[in-house]
Amino acid sequence: MSQTLGNTRVDSATTLTRRDGRWIDGWNPEDAVFWAAEGRGIARRNLGWSIFAEFLGFIVWQLWSIVVVLLPNAGFTLSTTESFWLISLPSLVGATLRFPYTFLVARFGGRNWTIVSALLLLIPAGLLGVVVQNPETPFGVLLLVAALAGFGGGNFASSMSNITYFFPQKEKGWALGLNAAGGNLGTAVAQLAVPIVVSLTAALTFNLSFAGWMWIPLILLAAWGAWRYMDNLSSAKADFAGAAAALREPHLWVLALLYIGTFGSFIGFSSVFPKLIADTFPEYSTFQVGTASLSLAFLGALVGSLARPYGGKLADRFGGARMTIAAFGLMIAGALSLLLTLELNSFALFLGCFLLLFVAAGLGNGSTYRMIPNVFAARGAATAGDPLTVSTQRKGAAALGLISAIGAYGGFVIPQVLAAAKNASGSYAPAFAGFVGAYVVLLVITVLVYAVPRASLAGHRI
Repeated sequence: MSQTLGNTRVDSATTLTRRDGRWIDGWNPEDAVFWAAEGRGIARRNLGWSIFAEFLGFIVWQLWSIVVVLLPNAGFTLSTTESFWLISLPSLVGATLRFPYTFLVARFGGRNWTIVSALLLLIPAGLLGVVVQNPETPFGVLLLVAALAGFGGGNFASSMSNITYFFPQKEKGWALGLNAAGGNLGTAVAQLAVPIVVSLTAALTFNLSFAGWMWIPLILLAAWGAWRYMDNLSSAKADFAGAAAALREPHLWVLALLYIGTFGSFIGFSSVFPKLIADTFPEYSTFQVGTASLSLAFLGALVGSLARPYGGKLADRFGGARMTIAAFGLMIAGALSLLLTLELNSFALFLGCFLLLFVAAGLGNGSTYRMIPNVFAARGAATAGDPLTVSTQRKGAAALGLISAIGAYGGFVIPQVLAAAKNASGSYAPAFAGFVGAYVVLLVITVLVYAVPRASLAGHRI
């Protein structure tokens, strides 16, 4: 391949070979000539369909966060503990699935696994539409279907793993940021769209079923788009040795703890926000807009998702540790404000404090994730004298998937903590006091480990 740059004709060393099943051999995004002439267009096409599939994955993953609030109107009677298990179990399953999903792209191909992982979403979406029709459905059955929604949570890991192979190092951050933000927005869309559709179909006896069924055409479209337009890269290889080496690195566990605090808070609060509004301010749980019902709960996931890319950008400019410290500072302010104003019974204050918490979690989500490659590069400089050794890059790449999986467990922990506080005291206040304390600890860890120059990180501030 060749390309004319000014008056100079430059030859590319990269020649693609295409095989049946949309397999591509010889992919090399670091070849600037190939990237400009052909690679960027292919990568962006794959990114677009990856975002769409992951977006639907997040929707299915978080469906029960809004369905639980609507179940009483459909005749279901659930305890606080049962409601929070239905909300939190998808996060537990989804976080666990992120570990195998990280490696399945290399095993089956990015296109092929996107098709399969999208089609798997049909199971929880379809079954949800069945089990909510009968208020006599056993709780165990509801719990099983909620667990299957965890398929959507696993999609994040495989989608991020797939996209990282397509882009050159200098553009990975931008591509992965778009991919992640596009997925996160699925939570907001689910919480916005489900109450509207359910209210508009209120004349039908099975209207709550549409909470699941309404996504089936889009899931089929995502699977078709992946089949028709995405590609498999033969250069995508599972790096089990890199993952094992990353797991032996103490900084992986420190970063995972910080990511539980940021992303775990985002996904955890996103899943419980509709329930918290319904319990604390039932009169504001939904608003009528014409014949449609609208829940303001979607605003939390929306602002948190939109803030995530800015967290990464600000980390690039000011440093990941500084931005993560600022994010935890804002999260402390948001959680403390909620704790102090709960008794005032002001929905405006409640909503404003929560939106601050969501924005802060979104910013921290982006900045913490951006810290991961920088920390591993600093570790490479400290241990091998070179931040760009192959071993360092392999460990850093593996750490991205592993930390994203560990951090997602926060989506299970936060609802369970809130449920425990409610059952023990009749109030959510003790849980928010605990969150304030946790964020203070995480802020101090970030300061001591990453904001202060250390020999273990070659004297770098992260």
